[in-house]
Amino acid sequence: MHPTDARPHVVVVGGGVAGLAAAFFLRDEPVRVTILEGTPRPGGKLCVSEIEGVAVDEGAEALLVTRPEGTGLIAELGLGGERVDPGTTSSAIWTLGALHPLPRRQFMGVPSDMVELARSGVLSGEGMARASQDLELPPTARDGDVAVARYVGARLGAEVVDRLVDPLLGGVYAGRSQDLSFDATLPALATASRKYTSLAEAAGSLLPSAPPADQDGRPAPGGSVFTTLAGGLGTLPEFLAKASGAHVRTGAMARDLSPAEGGSWRLTVGSAAAPEQVDADAVILAVPARPAGRLLAGVPGASAVAAALAEIAYASMAIVTLAYPRSAFPAPGLAAFGWSGYLVPAVDGRAVKAVTFSTVKWPHLTGPPESGAAPVEIVRCSVGRVGEEALLQRADDELASLAAAELAAATGVRGGPAATRVTRWGGALPQYTVGHLDRVARIRAGVAAQPGLAVCGAAYDGVGIPACIGTARAAASQVTAFLAARR
Repeated sequence: MHPTDARPHVVVVGGGVAGLAAAFFLRDEPVRVTILEGTPRPGGKLCVSEIEGVAVDEGAEALLVTRPEGTGLIAELGLGGERVDPGTTSSAIWTLGALHPLPRRQFMGVPSDMVELARSGVLSGEGMARASQDLELPPTARDGDVAVARYVGARLGAEVVDRLVDPLLGGVYAGRSQDLSFDATLPALATASRKYTSLAEAAGSLLPSAPPADQDGRPAPGGSVFTTLAGGLGTLPEFLAKASGAHVRTGAMARDLSPAEGGSWRLTVGSAAAPEQVDADAVILAVPARPAGRLLAGVPGASAVAAALAEIAYASMAIVTLAYPRSAFPAPGLAAFGWSGYLVPAVDGRAVKAVTFSTVKWPHLTGPPESGAAPVEIVRCSVGRVGEEALLQRADDELASLAAAELAAATGVRGGPAATRVTRWGGALPQYTVGHLDRVARIRAGVAAQPGLAVCGAAYDGVGIPACIGTARAAASQVTAFLAARR
């Protein structure tokens, strides 16, 4: 490729948001960039398609405003005018036979206000009494990293873990709090917990002043921590790919990586029957941990890195999108509930773990009133946690029927959906189990010992889009510094 181009060649393996962002951050450098994406399209878990004439994200639907990497990248792309904010982000918990408001004064499910927690009705009387003991218990010893459930349960009891913390973490990681690392998944709280005896006080120290509330006690509109793009967050990859100027190759699966002469790299791409050799001066691995580990397994001196990468497990999930006529819900539709959706604790034995009322959370999806289209309500149901592989093996129509039945039980919606869509994300979410930070440190140290090699993606510093973008910028900077030093 480009045999007369003397610029250094950087190959990015993986065309998800991290790989595309890494290529974008190299756009002004004196290099040429090739992205090798093994699937038929770039974008990874970001894509958008229509259901009942409404463009709705099939994967990630929003990004955090509180982390500047995502909004900064959108601004760099010139898409600031395309940003839209949610109408409401207050949520409920469907447990103990009813929808209960998620306490506002909580940090990833860890409550800071016991009066508000009691008022929410999320816990039983016994669970509430146990949670209140946190304010009086002596310090809880913690030597190194521990599971979220172990520490939070020791302070606030099992019900807080099961009915608040686990649903929130399950929505992010599709994992379970008895396995997930306290230091890696809740780093700010883990740090604050070393300054306060009470975990509720530690959580409170991380929360802003109480936001304005309406007459029902729900947060007033405005000041949301989430944002998306008007056409769906799934439109971001196309903008990134174009703006990066990189050569994006789809259906190009990298099967082997090895050092080449002169301090460069050689990748084997394609099938064993028709392999292709691609030479690179530097390589960025923007694929999940285990594929990255397989590529590094044959690199001299990288066996320990490959082994550490292989330790990172992944969870699969599915998004079931349902479209209903607005008349199927009590007037005036989903907005009557006053929430953007609800979470479901795993202990309640439901298939659906989280539900988003998309047309409530994102009012722009309903379209302008003058459009004349019959109003529809869009609901996204998240299915699948670690250990629920059998559930995800069900056929699409079974998953859609199951999601619709559970939605009806929670909301009273009448009749079936007008349209359904099932999007499966196999091996989508890395599990930040106990010891994750040490694991990542070992990976990064081993990669740094390989000249011209960098890694990025959700396996390292966070599964959200801003975190992935942050790792992409760091990887691009690492490669740029290597090439500059070599010149």
